[in-house]
Amino acid sequence: MDYLANFRDYVLYFLIVLSVVVFVHEMGHFLVARFNGVRVDVFSIGFGHELFGFNDRRGTRWKFSLIPLGGYVKMFGDADASSARPDTSEDAPPMTEEERAVSYHHKRLGQRAAIIVAGPLSNFVFGILVFALMFMTVGQPVTPSVVGQVTPGSAAESAGVLSGDKILSIDGTATPRFSDVQRLVQLSSGAPLHVLLSRQGREVEVSVTPRFTEVTDNFGNVRRVPLLGISVSRAEEELVRHGPSSAVEEAFRQTYNVVSGTFVTVGQMIAGTRSTEDLGGPLRIAQVSGQAAKGGWESLVMFTAFLSINLGLINLFPIPLLDGGHLLFHAIEAVLRRPLTERAQEFGLRVGLVLVLGLMVFSTWNDLVQLKIWDFFISLIP
Repeated sequence: MDYLANFRDYVLYFLIVLSVVVFVHEMGHFLVARFNGVRVDVFSIGFGHELFGFNDRRGTRWKFSLIPLGGYVKMFGDADASSARPDTSEDAPPMTEEERAVSYHHKRLGQRAAIIVAGPLSNFVFGILVFALMFMTVGQPVTPSVVGQVTPGSAAESAGVLSGDKILSIDGTATPRFSDVQRLVQLSSGAPLHVLLSRQGREVEVSVTPRFTEVTDNFGNVRRVPLLGISVSRAEEELVRHGPSSAVEEAFRQTYNVVSGTFVTVGQMIAGTRSTEDLGGPLRIAQVSGQAAKGGWESLVMFTAFLSINLGLINLFPIPLLDGGHLLFHAIEAVLRRPLTERAQEFGLRVGLVLVLGLMVFSTWNDLVQLKIWDFFISLIP
């Protein structure tokens, strides 16, 4: 019963967080479409059967739908929610001049591209603004990258790292904070690292190969992660409240770390140097949402900003059905000076659908295994 109660709470927070970031994303499409004179027929949070909604004075249907794993804006002229081109067969009635004037597919190429990119861009802007506001009001936890303890027998001890050393950089990337060290070690996937230390006023260079160690995360899951075997004194952690300019600077820095970390992780998975068990789906996001909520509203807000940036980034991947796929079609149109044929676009959308659904199935199965949900349901069988 406790398991089910936790799962219920996690799902609730997941729906709240996901609805916020989806609303931000779709609002970007909506506002830029309206700005360019496109009529918006539907603004939906979720897919499938409508649960409830209303019409505004311009005729847009605002609604919440049954399947809460995303959303869409259907513009006038779209054949469906995927922004497919309208039926142009001989049997289809031709558009009037008034209809063409408010149709998405009859706008200039630059206008259509701006409408598409506005969704992911809104997620980035939202994430940066949230980070900046949190750094100005709540503050940013900062811990200097000074080694407190070195674990006996660890990779750091073998490389000659000593207590009191300050880690200046890893592979040429500056590490003023311990969080920078943690991030770079996690992204290393166990590869040797060139570490520059400051020791009693002089610089020392060492090579450290992180060792994979089984650790138990905050959710009770056992994972193998690369570690140096060092720790810092939490007494040195301080909460820094930034002014407007430095808060924005730190927000951009945080966003850059999220984006670069995602690219590195995806690249390592493709290359086979990182396990795909780190690839999480809706259930993993629900779990992290619930855990973030338990950490307080500040933690939940920061996670919402993190998820917003990730959603914006993923939507820019050049996969048909995603925003990046539409931008790819527009780029090809710019080169060919004509749109792709309906058959080519339909084929691309089908390929994109297979890829997206395949990724969702794989990540969900990964969640069931990693979160031991599958084992839980098996245990219910007499």
